Amino acid sequence: MTDQPTTIETLPESRIVTVQQHILQEQKRFPGASGEFSWLLSGITMATKMIQAHVRRAGLTDILGSQGDVNVQGEVQQKLDVYSNEVLVHCLSARESIGVLASEENENPMLVHRGSEKANYAVIFDPLDGSSNIDVNVSVGTTFSIVRRPEGAGLNDPEQWVLQPGSKQIAAGYVVYGSSTILVYSVGNGVHGFTLDPSVGAYVLSHPNMKMPDVGKYYSVNEAYMQTFPPRYAEYIDRLRSGVLGQKYASRYIGSMVADFHRTLLKGGVFLYPPTASNPEGKLRLLYEANPVAFLAEQAGGMAIDGKRRVLDIQPDSIHQRTPLVVGSRVELADFERFVLEK
Repeated sequence: MTDQPTTIETLPESRIVTVQQHILQEQKRFPGASGEFSWLLSGITMATKMIQAHVRRAGLTDILGSQGDVNVQGEVQQKLDVYSNEVLVHCLSARESIGVLASEENENPMLVHRGSEKANYAVIFDPLDGSSNIDVNVSVGTTFSIVRRPEGAGLNDPEQWVLQPGSKQIAAGYVVYGSSTILVYSVGNGVHGFTLDPSVGAYVLSHPNMKMPDVGKYYSVNEAYMQTFPPRYAEYIDRLRSGVLGQKYASRYIGSMVADFHRTLLKGGVFLYPPTASNPEGKLRLLYEANPVAFLAEQAGGMAIDGKRRVLDIQPDSIHQRTPLVVGSRVELADFERFVLEK
């Protein structure tokens, strides 16, 4: 029997949706959308494909190890940090709708397309979160946050573009480079995940309308620093382990923030990065780590606080401002607020 030719009528009902198609659909939510936002996001997808290709070949090329320089954070730059930053800057600078870029690896935000009336957005990003783990083949990632140019902000004042509370984000997301490469993003209308199909080179919708479970069974924290946490944090973790919430929680900690949050988003529970004696203001960066994670958590039905207040309400005062972070399911976060904040 000969095979019948495939026609539109015989294609499966479940259509493949790429991230570009999804972005175009989501863009319709923006008044007067002209395609500039989808073109902006395509710069991120292109850059992250290039980054994942290098991550995949990290053991085969001269890309492992440190660059020898120290970034503005006082951290030794890894070779992949430098490459990832350069790729994102290159791809995003080609988008005329972007006026400002701010990266973990650069001390100051960068002006691009100075004077262009089409430059309406700032993109703030961590090019390679968890890069110190790349040498031991642990998942790493990219985080990004997108905000509009504030009304009245001049092109000679890039900090004014960037120093906005997380509630002003119009889009945020991350990419995890792990056993597969997955892009998770939101434009304020739910959270959606796309897995990179290497056979066709496209991010394909694999996790539509992601929802964080109301309660999980894992907590994630670096317990090696437990003795330096504020007392109520340590007591809260003991509370989780003792089964006060109806079950005894298990510990899961990867050490790459984006990977730990990705598991929390899918499985529920709580991820904590408390203040410590050596980092009393916290260690995660507010603008390009905590803000995008908090935005996604809330869009997926979870919560994110800095230990005292909603992360998205914090008014930043510097580009590389640090913050504590407690993010996860509503049951665990509500219990944290009652136990830690009300006593």
